[in-house]
Amino acid sequence: MSINAIHETIAMAKAHEAKTGHLAKLLAAKCDNNVHLAIKLPKQNPEQSLLEFVTAYIEHAPQFLEAARAITKQANIAQYAEPYFKVAEDFFLKPPEIVAGHVGLDELMDEAYLAHRLIEEVNDRFMVKAGIPLIPMDMTVSNLIIHSLIGEPFANELDEAVDYTVQKAMVNEHLYASVAFTTYAKQHKADNWQQEREQWPCLTDNLTIGLEFSDR
Repeated sequence: MSINAIHETIAMAKAHEAKTGHLAKLLAAKCDNNVHLAIKLPKQNPEQSLLEFVTAYIEHAPQFLEAARAITKQANIAQYAEPYFKVAEDFFLKPPEIVAGHVGLDELMDEAYLAHRLIEEVNDRFMVKAGIPLIPMDMTVSNLIIHSLIGEPFANELDEAVDYTVQKAMVNEHLYASVAFTTYAKQHKADNWQQEREQWPCLTDNLTIGLEFSDR
C-alpha cells in the first residue's frame, strides 16, 4: 500500500511538472550557471536530459524498494531489513522538515536522494560487517550526480540526515550473527543474486547511461 502511495505521489508531481515546468526551470538555471560542469551532458537539450534523469531516479526508488522487500522476504530476513525500507518510504510519505519549501519533482528529488542514500549507507555498513551488501544495488554514481544537482550545502545536510537515521536504525548488531542472514550472505556471495537480477531489472539499472561524470 505504501509503495502505491509513493507511485501516486510521483504521478501527481509529474502532472505538476507538466503544468508548471518548475523543475525544468531550476535545472535550466543550473545549466546556465555551469553548476553541472562535472557532468557529461548532450549538447542538444541538456535540460531535458537532466529532467529525464531526475525523473527516472525518482521513479526508481519505489521500484527498488518493492524488489528489496520481495528479496529479503523470500530469504526470511524481512524482519531485519524492514526498518530500513520503512524509513526510506517515510522519506516520501512523511517528508522531513529539511525538505520543506520544495514542491513537485523538486521535492521528490530530495526525498528520492534520501531514500537512495539510505540504502547506499546500509549496504556499505553491511559490506563492512558481513562482506556483502543487504541488497545488490549500486547507485553511487547516480547519487553523486543528484548530490551535484541539489547543490551544497543543502545536499550535505541531507547526507547528515541519512547518517543520523542509519545510526539509529542499525543498533541491532545481532542481525549479522543470525542464521537467516548468514545463510543469505553465503548463498549470494556464491550466486551474486543472479536469479534476483533477472527477476527485478531495476537491480541492474544504475540510471547513468548517457549521463555521467566527465574527466574534468
